[in-house]
Amino acid sequence: MNNQINFKPFDTALSENKLYPLTATDITIFQVNVGKLCNQACKHCHVDAGPNRQEIMNKEIMQACLNAIEKTDIPTVDITGGAPEMHPDFCWLINEFIERKRHVMVRSNLTVLAEPIYEKLPGFLAENKVEIVASLPYYLEQTTDRQRGSGVFKKSIEALKHLNSIGYGMEDTGLILNLVYNPAGAFLPPLQNAIEADYKKEMLKRYEIAFNSLYTITNMPIGRFLNYLNASQNYNSYMEKLASAYNQNAASQVMCRYTLSVGWDGSLYDCDFNQMLGMKVNHGAPSRITDFDPVKLCNRRIVTGIHCYGCTAGAGSSCGGAVV
Repeated sequence: MNNQINFKPFDTALSENKLYPLTATDITIFQVNVGKLCNQACKHCHVDAGPNRQEIMNKEIMQACLNAIEKTDIPTVDITGGAPEMHPDFCWLINEFIERKRHVMVRSNLTVLAEPIYEKLPGFLAENKVEIVASLPYYLEQTTDRQRGSGVFKKSIEALKHLNSIGYGMEDTGLILNLVYNPAGAFLPPLQNAIEADYKKEMLKRYEIAFNSLYTITNMPIGRFLNYLNASQNYNSYMEKLASAYNQNAASQVMCRYTLSVGWDGSLYDCDFNQMLGMKVNHGAPSRITDFDPVKLCNRRIVTGIHCYGCTAGAGSSCGGAVV
């Protein structure tokens, strides 16, 4: 579909706020996407992940990631996918990062943890104090299943109850369980603090489930969500909504300034969204994990595009939720 753009390029918005060119300030999060294999095929997925995807990170690239992080003091490793739990070397990789004294967080769709083949994973994650960031689009079954598939909500609740039973999301355990909210359509998420309060109240009242924090993440015009926007003829209006909500404070704090994303094939990206668009690290910085150079990468110029309005609209959006 030919998308008519009715607003200024993203770099022009940055220039008006004296943020152009956008550059990294450091790397505090080393994000590793281990592949696109997933037990679900969610409508909002910017990764286009699913059960039939074959792209997974091999052991050599994983070792290159370990070699790279040894050259730095990056404190946090963020493991994502797909459903990263489905990777055959998932536990090995976590153990290797923990041996290198890094805080490890894993992005989970929850339902994979409810499958019998992965029943021992929650215990493994708890034993290693791995932070879990779990997708739960809403606290009502119908809304969640509409976005992620029939039966997903019940499996998610089952997984959350199990995680609570071993200490995740509970006070004084040190086992962090954060949930992620994505809007169900072509609109911005509500204020993070407000919807977090609603989630905590409703999840406790309805299902006796506790968690630590809720992250609100804007749906990016990428992957399946882009297909939805085009099919529903909502692309123009959604992009105009994002652009009109541009927030220079959010732009100054976007996650690409402190995150480095490693693709399943070892390519380097400024963020997971750029990764899905094939927009590799550029402007003189190395674009392969095997060529990792901490000095160049910590000071690199960020590769931007029109989709970046998604991270700078309203309160901003990142893998850690709102930024302002």
